Amino acid sequence: QAQLVESGGGLVQAGGSLRLSCAASRRTFSDYAMGWFRQAPGKEREFVAGISGSGNNIEYADSAKGRFTISRDNAKNTVYLQMNSLKPEDTAVYYCAARTYLLISRRPNDYDYWGQGTQVTVSS
Repeated sequence: QAQLVESGGGLVQAGGSLRLSCAASRRTFSDYAMGWFRQAPGKEREFVAGISGSGNNIEYADSAKGRFTISRDNAKNTVYLQMNSLKPEDTAVYYCAARTYLLISRRPNDYDYWGQGTQVTVSS
């Protein structure tokens, strides 16, 4: 079992920045690929960014490329999502997720553990 706890969400104006963190309870954190997903009201949960267990492989959704950066610190069992140049359409609940596999997946169903989510609201 792995418990994930997100933090760092909030209200920000368009063009601003936020840094989300996700702390994992699992000791073998580096065995897990991690992903960030988001879900806006009335929409399906969508992939934002993912990082492999080693951190050597990273993927982004097109909407996140050039603005968001995913990273991880395996010594701290934490994954981060730095979000810059935020837009109102980035408003959503952001979730981190872990899969018991080293490689990234863009599919929510491939992830085994989920955090409780953190709200990000971007005002225009």
